[in-house]
Amino acid sequence: MTLSSTTSRDRGATMASALGLGAAMMSLAAAQPTQAQAVRNADLVIQGGTIYDGSSQTPVIGDLAISGDKIVYVGAAAKNPYKGAKVIDARGLVVAPGFIDPHTHADTFLTGTEATTRLNLPWMMQGVTTIFTGVDGHGQPGGKVDIAGLFDGIDRNKFGVNVAAYVGFGAVRRAVIGDADRAPTGPELDRMKRVVADGMCQGALGFSTGLFYAPQSFSKTNEVIAIAREAAIRGGIYDSHQRDESSYTIGVVDSTKEGIEIGRAAGMPVHFAHFKALGVDVHGKGPELIATIENARAGGLQVTADQYPWEASGSGLEASLLPRWAVDGGRAPMLKRLDDPAALEMIKAEMRDNLRRRGGANSLLLTAPNQPWTGKRLDEVAREWNFEPIDAALRIIRESERGTSVVSFNMAEKDIKLLMKQSWVMTSSDGSHGHPRMYATFPRKYAKYVLEEKTISIAEFINSSSGQTADTFKLDRRGHLRNGYFADVVVFDPKSYRPKADYVNPEMLTLGVQALLVNGVVAVERGTPTGAAAGRGLKHVPPAGSCS
Repeated sequence: MTLSSTTSRDRGATMASALGLGAAMMSLAAAQPTQAQAVRNADLVIQGGTIYDGSSQTPVIGDLAISGDKIVYVGAAAKNPYKGAKVIDARGLVVAPGFIDPHTHADTFLTGTEATTRLNLPWMMQGVTTIFTGVDGHGQPGGKVDIAGLFDGIDRNKFGVNVAAYVGFGAVRRAVIGDADRAPTGPELDRMKRVVADGMCQGALGFSTGLFYAPQSFSKTNEVIAIAREAAIRGGIYDSHQRDESSYTIGVVDSTKEGIEIGRAAGMPVHFAHFKALGVDVHGKGPELIATIENARAGGLQVTADQYPWEASGSGLEASLLPRWAVDGGRAPMLKRLDDPAALEMIKAEMRDNLRRRGGANSLLLTAPNQPWTGKRLDEVAREWNFEPIDAALRIIRESERGTSVVSFNMAEKDIKLLMKQSWVMTSSDGSHGHPRMYATFPRKYAKYVLEEKTISIAEFINSSSGQTADTFKLDRRGHLRNGYFADVVVFDPKSYRPKADYVNPEMLTLGVQALLVNGVVAVERGTPTGAAAGRGLKHVPPAGSCS
């Protein structure tokens, strides 16, 4: 069976030209065998595609052969000794490592009771074969600390893509201290350290924090360092939604310095999640942020970041507008403060400033499903109710027992492009419901920043979405198309691979992925999911003796 939208062999030549390949690459594709080769059998051969191996190197046109869950050949067609029981005709198509998304909020898919839900189609149809969860310090689904349970569930219930996971600081702190704004006691700190150590020994790849969010925001730097060391001892990475991406508290530059300080003091690599300069106060800070990280890297610390290619972030209305002291202790104490006239006036004063730094009421699109305000901007809702925007926000907060999500248009294009060009920045979605990044991050980066604006090359796009991520997080034999590596492979049409989702219609599956293999199993064929769920839990292996 073949997979191609055309039968013309000229399509490969046309695509090679479109991607800027030289005549040498074309002659490689057309080369004929010079001597007889022993034919070997493979389960699958992808023939004649433009192969990007996951590095930033020039591609080749050739074949890729797979047996079981491993790649057994990648290179020139003329030298391919394998005959496939199944063949995919990839002429004119791009063949690349399956994309790796190091920052996702895929809990509803991980815990889905339906097999189709657990396929994780929003990511799969973008060409993603591995996701990370437990990010922003939120922990496992339901806000738990349960690395072993997560991996057991993936093995038992099957999942569409591979999954790696963090131990989340917020879940740990809430389980031990609750939502209170206070420092831990000695025994509480010891307990948090033990929970993180156990999570690392169960296969977590590192320690994740979301110091912007309560109750994590109540922690001091030294507390985070003490707990992070437990992950460092076991070979983990420090991943953080930093304390301030804007000008809320310490500012984005000093917040970046704090993350670097935590990693250096704990003795571990540092990774900044969804790296950005958020809000009008910090637009144009890109060069200073880059210099801060470059200085740390020059000093010997491994520092990296991920980024989503959207000008709007996604968060909760409460986190976006309420001061942190107002949510000390959780929702019930928060509501009491809102009922206290004196406290309310102080809260509203800080909310006005927070709304200003985010760009005003028109910058907030309300996205929580099935609500009267769903799909409306905050200023629109305020006009309908004849309220001031802050009063409208407070009414929504009061009426939303589980919180309400927002898309916040608050980033500058010049900062997005500058950060994207850095060699240590990789692609992530931060995918969450109500924002198109869950369904369309990777194709948007390709369509907008590779094809339309030529900010980066296609090889850089693929590397930052696969090989670079796998290498940074030391994923065993993932992220590259190499002999002996796991067969996580995406085949996409460079002409039709485009985002369908947008801010108005955020849940539209991407088109253009013609085939997707997860651990050698065909998960997408002819642009359609096969129903196969071949994902695995990717457990980090701590250094010998660190878990005894």
